[in-house]
Formats: sequence, C-alpha cells, structure tokens
Amino acid sequence: MTPVRKIIFLLTDIICISFSLVAAIWLKFDKLDPSHTHYLLMMVPLLIPVCIVSFWVMGLYNRTLRFTSIPDMVAVFTAVTGCSMLKLTSVYFLESFPSLSAVFIIDWMLSLILIGASRITPRIILNMAEMSPVRNWLFGRSNESTKRVLIIGAGQGGESVLREIKRNLNLPITVIGLVDDDEKKAGQIIHGCPVLGKCENISNIVRDHNIDEIIIAIPSASGHELRRIVKLCQDSRARFKTLPGLQDLIGGKLVGLQLRDIAIEDLLRRPPAQINLAEIAAYITGKTVLVTGAGGSIGSEICRQILPFQPSVLLLLGHGENSIYSSHQALMQNKELGNTALIPIIADIQDRAKIDQVFKSHHPEIVFHAAAHKHVPMMEINPEEAIKNNVIGTKNVVEASHNHKVERFVMISTDKAVNPTSIMGATKRVAEKVLKGYARRSSTRFVAVRFGNVLGSRGSVIPLFKRQIEEGGPITITHPKMIRYFMTIPEASKLVIQAGAYGKGGEVFILDMGDPVRIVDLAEDLIRLSGLEVGKDIEIRFTGIRPGEKLYEELLTASEGITATRNRKIFIARPEEVDESMLCSQVERLEAAAREGKSHKVISTLQEIVPSFSPNRDIVHSDNHNHEARDKFAETPRLRVIQS
Repeated sequence: MTPVRKIIFLLTDIICISFSLVAAIWLKFDKLDPSHTHYLLMMVPLLIPVCIVSFWVMGLYNRTLRFTSIPDMVAVFTAVTGCSMLKLTSVYFLESFPSLSAVFIIDWMLSLILIGASRITPRIILNMAEMSPVRNWLFGRSNESTKRVLIIGAGQGGESVLREIKRNLNLPITVIGLVDDDEKKAGQIIHGCPVLGKCENISNIVRDHNIDEIIIAIPSASGHELRRIVKLCQDSRARFKTLPGLQDLIGGKLVGLQLRDIAIEDLLRRPPAQINLAEIAAYITGKTVLVTGAGGSIGSEICRQILPFQPSVLLLLGHGENSIYSSHQALMQNKELGNTALIPIIADIQDRAKIDQVFKSHHPEIVFHAAAHKHVPMMEINPEEAIKNNVIGTKNVVEASHNHKVERFVMISTDKAVNPTSIMGATKRVAEKVLKGYARRSSTRFVAVRFGNVLGSRGSVIPLFKRQIEEGGPITITHPKMIRYFMTIPEASKLVIQAGAYGKGGEVFILDMGDPVRIVDLAEDLIRLSGLEVGKDIEIRFTGIRPGEKLYEELLTASEGITATRNRKIFIARPEEVDESMLCSQVERLEAAAREGKSHKVISTLQEIVPSFSPNRDIVHSDNHNHEARDKFAETPRLRVIQS
C-alpha cells in the first residue's frame, strides 16, 4: 500500500470507528441525549488512537488491496475485536455499565462490517472490472485477441491456475469454465467461473463455448488417467497444455503459472518416489563420493541428486571429456552446490592402473558405478567391448574399492541381466556376480540396483521416435507386442541413492518399475502429441526383433525371490551363491577371449558363467570377424554374427 493509500485508509478507519460508536448508541437508545454526547466527546478522542495503533500493529495498512483474501479478513476481525474489548473495559468506570455493554456489542458488529467492507470493496470492484469489457479497454485489447480457456480439474490445481490467471491482468486469457469428473462439483462456481460438466463432455463444451485452449490442471493424475484426458482433448481439436506433475510440485519447481505442452513423460506419470532424506544424509553428508560414468544421463543425475546432501568432495569420473565437462559445468552452476568440491576426472574404467591411482589420490568413501556400455544391438556386434567395459571395467573399480576400503559401492544394473538374451544383459549379470563375490570377503558394502528402461537416457527409444517424427516417419518398432518397463531419470537416481543406504553387502536391489508399457502405445502417443494422426501422417513400421532383444523384460529370475525394504519401491532379490574361485577363473578366460577378439569364446564363456543366457542371434562358423556383417548393421534389423 502506498503512503497516500495508507493515509486514505487511516482516515477511513477513523470515520468508521467514530460512526460505528455513534450509530450503536443511537440504535440502542433511539436518541442521543446530553449524557451520551458527553461520553462520546470524552471517549472517541481516546479510543481512536488506541484503535489505529492496534490496526497498525495487526498490519492492516501493509496489505495489498488487489489481493485481499481470507487471511486479511481474519486480521480485520482480530484487530476490531481487540479494540472492542478495550472499549468494553471503559464502561467499568461508568454507572451505566449494563446498558452500555449492549452498545459495544452493536459497535463491534458495525465496526467489523464497515472496516471489512473498506478492505474488500476495492477487490470486488477490480474483479468486476476484470470480468467486464473494462478490462480489455484498460489494457488495450479486444475480445478477439483473448484466448477462451477451459480448465480441466476443479480441485486445488485448477483453483490455483484460475486464481493466477485472474490476478494477472496482462494475460490475454478469459477462463470460460472448468470441468471435473467429481459429480459433487457440477454446477459449482469457483472465482466466478462455473464447473460445466465432466471430462467426457469436453468436445461438446469446446464446440458450444468456442474454446481456444484447454489447461489440464490435475498434477496428481496418474499416467493412465492423463492418457484418457489427453485423448479427450485431442478429440476436441483444441490446443491443450498442462501443469507440472506432482513430483515437480513437491520439489518446489512450480513458480507462478508454468504451463507447458504435454510430454511423453506425463503420460507415463507415476506417484513420486518417496525417499528418506535422513537415511541418505547419514551416509553421504561430509563424505568423498565418486561417480563413474558421471557424464552419462544416469551418472550426471545421480551427481545432481547427491548435491543437496553436501558431500565434502564429489568426483566426476568419465571417459568422454565433453560429457564430463558439460556435467561439471552444470553442477558448478547448481544452487545447491554449497561447499562441495567438484573434481572432474578423465579416466577409462578399463585402465586398471589409472583407476587404482584415482583411489590412491582421492580416497573415495562412497562409489556409485554408473559407467557401462548399455546399447543392446551395438554390443551384439561388439561383444568384446561389452566384456572389457561392463565386466573388466567393473572388476577394476570393484577391486580398487575393496583394496582402498571404500565404505559403500552401488552399481547400476539392468533388468536385461535377468535371463539375458543379449551380450549387454549377460555382461551386467556377470558384473553382479563379481560384486557378490567380493561382498563375501570385503569390508566394503557392495550392492547392485536393477531397474528397466529410463526415459530420456542416451540411446533410449523416445529420442529416436521424436527424430523419426520430425523426419516425417516412419516410426520403426521391432515387434507389435514389445513391452518395456519405464522410469524417469530423477526417480531412478533417487531410488539408487536410497538403496545405497540399505545395503549391508551382496544384495541386488530391485526398483518397482510400475506397469509395463507397450512400445506401440508409446509411439502412438508421441505421434498424437505432435498434432499428427497415426497411419495418416506418420506410419508405424515393424522391422523384426533385433539381436539381443526380447519381447518383455524381467526383474527377477525363477530362483530369486524378493524381500521388502522400508521404501515401498525398493526390494531385495534373494541372493544367489557364487563360487568366487571358479568365477575368477571364468572371468580371466572371458577377458582373454575379449582381448583376442574371439566372439565365439566370449559367448560360450558367458553361457558358462550365466547358464540362463540364451542369445537370440544367428550363428555362422568363421575364424575371423565378418566386417561386412558389421557394415550392414545400420541397414537391417536382423544381424548375422559370425562365430568360429
């Protein structure tokens, strides 16, 4: 409130205080006799300063009239009631106390009405101006230039969006109404806008009211519910946007009216992962933490999620200098960096001597191992590289962690390690066994965390589909019945960090991935979200299952069971026994085969270590790699791998 407005309202309050007392006496006695006049002349000059000071202390002159709301009215009620109590005490000194007490009750009611009205009336006038042509005249806009908007959701999210639109006069938006599936809300009026019906009526409402845009304001909606609403919006032919999901709201990311287009992540939306901050802080705060693969999508997100817990040092280890540089720069600008020292390290986990030197120099206490080759078809044609990185590289980091007495070691594994059909999946299963072997004799708590596909990670299907849509199609899918589990990068990273707190040594933690999703449904959703029609604008073409792929992924083997943890989204697989001496011999032979470039020996040794490994690849006998087959890798979904 400006000084001029404060003075105006101060004078208004003086008038209201004086008038209410005079009116109360008049209403009680139907007249003003000399004794009443004498009382007023004595008490009004005394009471007015006391009331004004009380109002000032209650902050009535520091409130914005434009946004007067219930808390402001509560402040008015408290201030007026306090002043009335002071007035009431004054009658103890007068002989006419019984009759004057009724006067002060009337005075209290009149003061409350008059002073409350002086605060709420400007808000009412402004709201009336907003809902009338005066608004457009004031801001130089015509009715044609404003968007007619329908809000889906008459709950807290919808009310917040509506209130934000109302308070921003510069927004060229007119809210026509709301829709909600709750039948109890039908016909209700929220901030002057009616609830027009249920979501099933969206098409009719859009047509009847000439709606230009739809705002989906249900941040708590599940992915299934949001897909249904999006389909209804698409059928209406109106543009539509949404609020951030509940996970973003909880993270404090919603500032003002942050509307955006629907993303594919919204359609797969799940309840946000709950993590125990105290448990994580207990084992990370003040520690030296090493993250391998820190330039990758999962590794860089783990680094970002760790920062709020303030490790003393965060070591960013990766093979690619550009990715580590980008990750380092992003973390340096993170507002939660605090006193954490960031140290970028360019190193290859296959270089045993270098890894050992890193541990000697920096003495990490916690290790998150996210470095791995993970692209299934690429590893089918380069099996020896999968061995070198995923098995030998992991063994190097595990061995260094054991030798240098690291407290905890958490490795990122995959659901493809269960009954693997791919080289990549088999190598990750071997890595799990290596971890288990060391865990039996090491003071380091070695654990693995197994989960499925991560939305938006490098090499994932979503970026590929988006690129194919941009190029006009077709979208290529290997099989119409292909299904996968999906999880967002932030959720997976949080649960990985949480699992690290539970590890006692040797466990394989499994993340609850929710319901599996058909890849065809994912592709169709992406096409529709791009404003196109499936089959008409963008074709979906099936190319056949690629080497190493299977129709569905599993999180457990038949011999494994699960045990619950304190987090309902994290489970522990029943551990399998590992003969460490035999495993050590097998891994040595596996490494030798990989370094000699003999893929047939790589595959046979993998099958020896992981009996459930069933490669779904065509095998032809030959002594050397067939480079022609490698050249054709990019041209055909089927790959013929040469084996001697």
